[in-house]
Amino acid sequence: MNNFDGIKERFKSADLDEKIEIYTTTQGLTVDQFKELLRMFPLQHLDKLERAMV
Repeated sequence: MNNFDGIKERFKSADLDEKIEIYTTTQGLTVDQFKELLRMFPLQHLDKLERAMV
């Protein structure tokens, strides 16, 4: 399992705050990898993710 697979598994099972933490602090991912994580993010909480990224 490569590093991104591990991140993806953690992200999948994480609660909302952990998802935001993983998304905003993980470095070295490609744009496509970030998009893949974003597809697993609950869309009704995108505003919370946006605020965390500022």
